[in-house]
Amino acid sequence: QLQLVESGGGLVQPGGSLRLSCAAFGFTLDRYSIAWFRQAPGKEREGVSCITSSGTTNYGDSVKGRFTVSRDNAKNTVYLQMNSLKSEDTAVYYCAAASERLYARTCQNYRGMNYWGKGTLVTVSS
Repeated sequence: QLQLVESGGGLVQPGGSLRLSCAAFGFTLDRYSIAWFRQAPGKEREGVSCITSSGTTNYGDSVKGRFTVSRDNAKNTVYLQMNSLKSEDTAVYYCAAASERLYARTCQNYRGMNYWGKGTLVTVSS
């Protein structure tokens, strides 16, 4: 079964850090762009960060300088390191994969996703 599984969410105090993981099962990520999205209660889903198969990265304005996306193709996993967390970062975080063979602009416009994970909850609160 082809799936993405996120992990690493939890409760953290403002200013703290978390590292999210996105592991793929049933397919390999090496030819996919991987994007991270988040959705807070009552808000629309937004693109947070993206990484292409070659390692080019993209970040939303609200997380630039605080979040870092990386990938380990040997482990078939993508990571999102989140530092200096704020209460407004509270959301369910999802990873999604887009085949670069089918669509090459995912990390420019956060479109073209083929697979989605079910999400992991990040709560930033004191």
